[in-house]
Amino acid sequence: MVILSDKEQKMFDGEMGEATRQSMEILIALAKIYNAKRMIPVTSAQVSGVSYKTIGDAGLEYLEDLVQKGAKVEIPTFLNPAGMDIMQWKKMNVPEDFAKKQIKILDAYSKIGIMQSCTCTPYFIGIRPKKGEHIAWAESSAVAFANSVLGARTNREGGPSALAAAICGVTPEYGLHLDESRVSNFVVDVKCDLKTTADFGALGYAIGKLAKDNPPAFTGIKIATEEQLKVLGASMAASGSVALFFVKGITPEYNIASDAEKITFTESDLKTTKSKLDTGEKPQLVTLGCPHASINEIKQVAELVGKRKPTCEFWVCTARKTKETADKLGYTKTIETAGGKVVADTCMVVCPLKDMGYDITGTNSGKAAKYLQDLCKQRVVFGKLEEILYR
Repeated sequence: MVILSDKEQKMFDGEMGEATRQSMEILIALAKIYNAKRMIPVTSAQVSGVSYKTIGDAGLEYLEDLVQKGAKVEIPTFLNPAGMDIMQWKKMNVPEDFAKKQIKILDAYSKIGIMQSCTCTPYFIGIRPKKGEHIAWAESSAVAFANSVLGARTNREGGPSALAAAICGVTPEYGLHLDESRVSNFVVDVKCDLKTTADFGALGYAIGKLAKDNPPAFTGIKIATEEQLKVLGASMAASGSVALFFVKGITPEYNIASDAEKITFTESDLKTTKSKLDTGEKPQLVTLGCPHASINEIKQVAELVGKRKPTCEFWVCTARKTKETADKLGYTKTIETAGGKVVADTCMVVCPLKDMGYDITGTNSGKAAKYLQDLCKQRVVFGKLEEILYR
C-alpha cells in the first residue's frame, strides 16, 4: 500500500485538476510496481521524449491533451534535446514538416511551464543538484552523471514519469533513492591508460554491456575530467542500462559489496572495443557532443580545426546557453570558418540524419556509436578527434 500525504491524496482525488490527477495516477502505479511505500519531494525534473523523431504524432497529441487539461509543473523542469536546432534547422536541411511538428512539441512543453533548455547536460548550464538531493531525471546520460559525479539521487525515469513528477513535485521512493541500492557488486580494474574521449567512450561501451543495469565500480583510473566521466557514464547507459557508477578516489561515493565480482580491462580490451565500433570508412559527417559538449570541449575543437581544416563536414552539438558563450568567445566563428557548425538544442541521435542525406557518421562517443548504428541506421566511424576529422 502506498501512503499518501494529504496534498498527494488531493492530487489523486482530482481536487487539483485532471492533469495532476492523471500524473499522480502514473506515480502511484510506479510505486506499486516497485513496492515503494511513499512519495518523496524532488527538487527538479528533466523530461525526455522531446524530439518529434522519438515521440511522433501520438506524443504530440498526449502533450496537447495535458495542456488542454491545464497541466503546470510544480518544480523547475527542463527538456532533453529536440530533433533540430531551433534557430538553424533550415541551414541543417531538416525537413519542413518535421520542423513544424517539433515546434508544436516545444510549444506544448512551454505552456506546461517547462524550460526549453533542450540539453542532455543540464549540469553544464548551471543545473547541478547537490549530493543526496532527490530529483526526477529521465535522459540516461544525465541520470548517470547526476547519480555518479554529483551524488544526487534519481532513478532512470521515463519521459511520462518524469513529467508526472514535475507536475506533482514528488516521485516514488524506490531504487536509487535508497541507500541499499547504491552499492556495486561489479568491480572493474582498469589496466590501461585512458587518454582521450574515445578511450572513455570505448571503456563505457564495453563495461555497459557486461554490467547491464548493475552499478559498476572502477579502480585504476587515476584522473578523469567531468567531460570524460560524462562520456563514460553515457556510454554505459547506452550499451547497458547503467544509472550509477563509482570511480575510486574520484566520485563522491564508492560503495562496494563484500562479495563483488572483479574483472580487469586491459589495453587489448580497449583496442578490441574501438575496432568493433569503427567501420574504417571515411565519414560524410562527424558529430561531436554526445552528451552535449561543454565550453571546454568546444574550445578544444576550435583550437584543433583552427590549425587545420577537417576533411569532412562536422557538427559540435551543445546546449543553447553554451553555444551563446562559444559565440562570444569566438569559438563558433573558428569552427564555422573550418567548415563546421556549432549546433544547439539537438544531437545526432535524435536528428533525422537519414532524411538529411547522411549514411556514414563519425563520432568519439560510445553512446553515439551505439545509437547511430541502432536507431539512426548509420555506418559508424569511431575514434579520437584527430583521427575521425581528418580521415
